[in-house]
Amino acid sequence: MTSLPPSSPRRRTVVKAAAATAAVTVTAVAAPAVLCGTASAAETPAFLHGVASGDPLPDGILLWTRVTPSPDAVPGSGRGADTEVAWEVAEDRRFASVVARGATVARAASDHTVKADVRGLRQASTYYFRFTAGGAVSPVGRTRTAPAPDAAAPGVRFGVVSCANWEAGHFSAYRHLAARTDLDAVLHLGDYLYEYATGDFPAAEYTVRRHEPEHEIVSLADYRTRHGRYKSDADLAALHATHPVIAIWDDHEFANDAWSGGAQNHTPGTEGAWADRAAAARQAYFEWMPVRASTEGTVYRRLRFGSLADLHLLDLRSFRSQQTTVGSGAVDDPERTITGRAQLDWLKAGLAGSDTAWKLVGTSVMISPVAFGSVPAHLLGPIAELLGLPEEGLAVNVDQWDGYTHDRKELLSHLTQRGIRNTVFLTGDIHMAWANEVPVTAATYPLSASAATEFVVTSVTSDNLDDILHVPAGTVSVVASAAVKLANRHVKWVDMDHHGYGVLDVTAERAQMDYYTISDRTDPEATTSWARSYRTLSGTQRVERAEEPVR
Repeated sequence: MTSLPPSSPRRRTVVKAAAATAAVTVTAVAAPAVLCGTASAAETPAFLHGVASGDPLPDGILLWTRVTPSPDAVPGSGRGADTEVAWEVAEDRRFASVVARGATVARAASDHTVKADVRGLRQASTYYFRFTAGGAVSPVGRTRTAPAPDAAAPGVRFGVVSCANWEAGHFSAYRHLAARTDLDAVLHLGDYLYEYATGDFPAAEYTVRRHEPEHEIVSLADYRTRHGRYKSDADLAALHATHPVIAIWDDHEFANDAWSGGAQNHTPGTEGAWADRAAAARQAYFEWMPVRASTEGTVYRRLRFGSLADLHLLDLRSFRSQQTTVGSGAVDDPERTITGRAQLDWLKAGLAGSDTAWKLVGTSVMISPVAFGSVPAHLLGPIAELLGLPEEGLAVNVDQWDGYTHDRKELLSHLTQRGIRNTVFLTGDIHMAWANEVPVTAATYPLSASAATEFVVTSVTSDNLDDILHVPAGTVSVVASAAVKLANRHVKWVDMDHHGYGVLDVTAERAQMDYYTISDRTDPEATTSWARSYRTLSGTQRVERAEEPVR
């Protein structure tokens, strides 16, 4: 994308472990409970960053925590003694029926984070877990395993979130998802954290709370410190303690508009080699997130939820070619890629070989083509700022699949030629909510085929159109969204103003996204309300409005 002045952080994206601790696999055992409690900051060691679980399997779950072995062992410090950590999993919150337990070591080399890859559990079941170290006992976490691969699960339900900028507001969306008891997992589609310095995005006068560290994060210590800051948020801690989280990264876990060889927000002359920065960001991510790394040390992987749904999770930053400029013609270059050859082949094979009713694809950036040229001139500037695009002649967002049309064409052709039905793309990044059909040929749509559907969730806190313009929601966005829909007939709905989350409910008959908004991102007690729902019926590859959320 084209550069903005140095004082303007690029966009936020469209509107915008190798952990040193070895995983532990265990068999189920019966064991007595230990005393339960919550560590306080005065205890040494202590659990100050909560507990988490992720990547549910039919027989297992990945558990995570961080130990603070001494007061000086803050995230990123490299200080603190290696500390033995025990964990246990039970069928009840009081740990009267413990079914698995084990131990590992929290080391300074992994920033005192630990993971336990627990196996031998029952399918489609709720469990409780906790950690102990010395005299400290962690908060209790709740998690859930997936259905058996061949199980005819009646339904699966995910919370869906993306784009949580610490400085832009409070994480009330996480709190409201944590309060739900009907979710199988929460899908985080990227931009879990942001790399900017304090006051860069949003500007200092609109900052709600300050980053730590306050400078732009570049080193391993920086990324670890920023992860630790995020994990100190009570709403995020509640989310992780209540539901397994399935996460992929986007660019801000590294730097804005990241690609395989650099990023828009990276200056080699002053910030060192990109390879070193990316390796630091990657290491900190796998240390601090309840995520299983793939064999390539990335986040693309596949999870299954019975015979109902496969979930294909993509990494669209590690292998992509550098973003080109709008209007250059290079967006169609077959030598340029957003996925990389190996990942695209893996995705195509997985979709073709799937025997599930639904094929869900977690993609951090929008796959649906979108043209913005018909947006009124007085709104092009603000939308361009939001998208990080040129203010004149705005056509496409080249950080999305629009900038890599050959990969998109190959994938959509694969879906249509193989007769692969019920593919639903789940997307974040753009700070707006969308409900789209994914046309094979946008110019002739709807006379041409729809290959899939796409549900895009808005941001947890990151700026969208009303934030950029500092106007009330539902004012100028009405004109802009109408123009976008007029120019893009496959776009059935777009909300450019609100913050919140989605809840995706999948049954054999349909996949429905319920969109929820929060009342005020700057209010730590913000309320939530249902906004709209859209669904795709099995076999249709079309989107229709649903009159109410799934109960």
